[in-house]
Amino acid sequence: MPFADNCSTLRRLCVVLFYAQTVIFKEKLILLHGEKKMKLLKNKKALSTVVTTLIILVVSVLLATVVTFYAINVTTTRVQEESIQVFKLHTWHNGTNFAETAFLIINTGGRDVVLDKITVRGQECTWTDIYYNKTQTTINADLPFAASANLTDGGIVKIGTTDYKLAKASDDLILKSGWSMIVYIYNPDHVSVSDIGVTVGITVFTANAQYYKEANVEASS
Repeated sequence: MPFADNCSTLRRLCVVLFYAQTVIFKEKLILLHGEKKMKLLKNKKALSTVVTTLIILVVSVLLATVVTFYAINVTTTRVQEESIQVFKLHTWHNGTNFAETAFLIINTGGRDVVLDKITVRGQECTWTDIYYNKTQTTINADLPFAASANLTDGGIVKIGTTDYKLAKASDDLILKSGWSMIVYIYNPDHVSVSDIGVTVGITVFTANAQYYKEANVEASS
């Protein structure tokens, strides 16, 4: 609802409320004079207390409704919401002693976010085991399994026909609105060869929310 329309509606309701209160006030003054009490009862044009009370109630409800809608309008138009999406989740195990989790995060909200923590199967991953790449380009191809040698600071992961250079995390990660982040986790805890085929969930934590996603553990080859 436009601001000008809100103000105009509020002014009209205030005027109606003022006149309704004036009618009630005048009616009460007349009732205070004993000689005019009977005249008021005989006056067919005067508003009864019940009618004026109903007017006050209706006007009050309308005024409250307009104020509520105005507040909602201001809140929804001025406050940008946080929203991130997790796609292309994979957890692999090579059958011996190495596991790997990879996923794509897209910040679809209206503001930047800070990733506070990432957990795999409920266990927090240390930042030094997390490798990432931030990009503004759209990634359509699925994320591939990366050899352990590639999960280093400056390691390369080829997604589709494009090479992406990974950086090693050291602290909370910032993701701008509209940007994407490729995330690879080196050997997450509590994922073993016996988990192949079992569903494992990951959770991404921000300052305001947490985002959960599940996928089955796959064999790397």
